[in-house]
Amino acid sequence: MAAAVRILNLFRLRSFCCLCPMFCLRNTRELTCLLVAFCVLTSQVLANDQDQEDQEFLKREYSLAKPYRGLGFSSSSQWDLMGTAMVTPDQVRLTPDLQSRQGAVWSRIPLFLKDWELKVHFKIHGQGKKNLHGDGLAIWLTKDRMQNGPVYGNMNQFTGLGIFVDTYPNAEKTHDRTFPYISMMLGNGTLPYDHDRDGRTTELGGCSAMARNAVYDNFLLVRYSKNRLTLMVDVDGKQEWRDCADVTGVRIPMGYFFGASSATGDLSDNHDIISMKLYQLTIERTPEEEEEEEEEVTIPRVDNMKQFNVEVEEEGMSGVQLFFTLLFSVLGLGVLAVVAIILYGRWKENKRKRFY
Repeated sequence: MAAAVRILNLFRLRSFCCLCPMFCLRNTRELTCLLVAFCVLTSQVLANDQDQEDQEFLKREYSLAKPYRGLGFSSSSQWDLMGTAMVTPDQVRLTPDLQSRQGAVWSRIPLFLKDWELKVHFKIHGQGKKNLHGDGLAIWLTKDRMQNGPVYGNMNQFTGLGIFVDTYPNAEKTHDRTFPYISMMLGNGTLPYDHDRDGRTTELGGCSAMARNAVYDNFLLVRYSKNRLTLMVDVDGKQEWRDCADVTGVRIPMGYFFGASSATGDLSDNHDIISMKLYQLTIERTPEEEEEEEEEVTIPRVDNMKQFNVEVEEEGMSGVQLFFTLLFSVLGLGVLAVVAIILYGRWKENKRKRFY
């Protein structure tokens, strides 16, 4: 095939020379060889430059991608599986579409990068209809790894960063948002994730994203640079990032672990991780910024955290609850009154006996 292409190109070159005498050369074979050599060398240089660029910024030791050779089983693997997580040729399935399952995948290598960007390719799908599926999955960068718990299969009161793809609305009042909903939370080891309120009390920011049973591939991107945490999504097939959340003043210590987890209860879905790719960012800093970042951060925090606390309106009592509350209050007061009368009668009788 290559020989045929070479002969065809030579024929075209000779025809061109015949039509244009200015370009006629004595030895067209030499010209052809020079052109072929130039093209080969140029393609090799471009390929080498591209490979060098990818090797420089893509951190393979923190990345999870196909093929998943030895994942969770080989001592040379950089990731561990937990629970029901299993590897298939196309994805790492955290949980199948079955009830009461928990699964996770965790990196073995702690992260020691100042500026980074994590791109996650995921998929959530199942047979459940609207509001009959759950619960979603989470992406983690935390101090502790391989811990079972109630927060999408991970421990509660975690220390680090959690990105939640929530597919099921637990709170009754959800008029201000549409599910699925992607949000992020920074935990300091004492803050609990409130499932009943879909994590609103500790949410740093988020957005709605139709990521369940989607026709297109689902991506989310987390970027951390200069104490700024940015979350973007691509779930509508436009191949462009849409802003989801942007928070400044975020302090995340180094040495934490990446992971992904999911859990199902009475409702279920397939929760799949197709890839998690980490890129190192090259960011220039001023001397003032370098000096500011010399401060050692031991506990994750957000400057002016109060501005991110979401006020959750307390739900009032229903009519039935109010009726029973009043009923038991009246009964309680009646019992207290009877007891008081009995005690008063005994006291009065004892006082009368003293005079005999």
